[in-house]
Amino acid sequence: MSRIPRITNQQILEAARQVFLQQGFGASTLEIAQRAGISEASIFKRFSTKEELFFAAMRIPEKPLWMNELESLCGKGDLKENLINICLQIMEFYREVLPRIIMLRSQGNARAELGGKEPKPMRDVKVLTAFLEREINQDRLRPCDPQTVAHILLGSVMNYVFVEQMSSQVSMPTAELTIGSYLNSGEPTIEVSVFILGIVDVIWQGIAPS
Repeated sequence: MSRIPRITNQQILEAARQVFLQQGFGASTLEIAQRAGISEASIFKRFSTKEELFFAAMRIPEKPLWMNELESLCGKGDLKENLINICLQIMEFYREVLPRIIMLRSQGNARAELGGKEPKPMRDVKVLTAFLEREINQDRLRPCDPQTVAHILLGSVMNYVFVEQMSSQVSMPTAELTIGSYLNSGEPTIEVSVFILGIVDVIWQGIAPS
C-alpha cells in the first residue's frame, strides 16, 4: 500500500499566506488547514501558535531573485535591455512582497521583518547602486550619481505596484516586448507593463553613455 505524501512546511505556509492575505490575521486556522488539505492539529504540530504561523507565512525573502540576476548581468549584453529585465523582476518581486509588508504593518511587526536598522528596501537600493556604479566604472553608463538613479528606479517601481494593487479592478496598460534574454524564459515575446518601458527610457536619456 502506497504511503500518503507528507505535506511540507512550505505547502502549509503557502496555504496560510493565501488565507491571511485574503482575510487578515483574524483568518481561521481551520480554513488554512482545509486549504492545505490537512487537519488543524497538524498545523500546530509544526507551528506552536497562530502568530508564529502568520509571521512565517508573511516572511520576506532574504535575497530576491533579481539580485542574483544582477551578478550575472554586470558588464555584459545591452545595458538598457538589462535594466528593463531587472525592473521587470523587481516589479514581480514587489508584487509578491508588498501585500505581505502591508499585512505585517497591520500587526505592528513590519520593522523586524524588513530588516531592523537597515530595512530591506534600503538594502535593495544599495545593491542596485553598486551594480550601476560598476557599469559606470566600465564606461557603460555616463558618469552620474548611481544612488539617485537606484532610488528613482526602485521608488518608481514600488509606487507603481502600490497603485496597481490599490486599483485591482483597473486594467493596467501592457505592451508586447521582444527580449530573448528576459529571465531566460525562452518566450519570443512577453507582455510587460508600459510603465517599465517608459521609466527605463526616460532615465536612459540621462545616463546613456555618450
